[in-house]
Amino acid sequence: MKAQFKAQWDRFKWRCIWSWEGWVNCWQEEQSLKQWLVANAISAPLALWLPLSGGERAAILALGVLVLAAELFNTAIERCVDLITQEKHDLAKQAKDLGSAGVAVTALAAGVAWAVVLIRLYA
Repeated sequence: MKAQFKAQWDRFKWRCIWSWEGWVNCWQEEQSLKQWLVANAISAPLALWLPLSGGERAAILALGVLVLAAELFNTAIERCVDLITQEKHDLAKQAKDLGSAGVAVTALAAGVAWAVVLIRLYA
């Protein structure tokens, strides 16, 4: 039982290390991650300051984090495509564009949540 716990702990530890390495790499290489962090740095305190319900606050904060996750996935897609080919190819472009669209749709969801919350507050 102790060996099994240690093995699971080691797996968890390495996942954390690899995730941190991925975050740092994306931070160093992708300006868009920094831009989404700025958006979150504005959105999160505002969500905590405004008189929102717990559910509204949770939705705003969670959607902000999901935009960051979408950007990380998009970066992973871009890196995989670049590993496979640097040549112009329709499928490579589509893969990159689809990843970018995923980020945009996630950001749109966050924007919709903010719009609904603000309409409720000030209507």
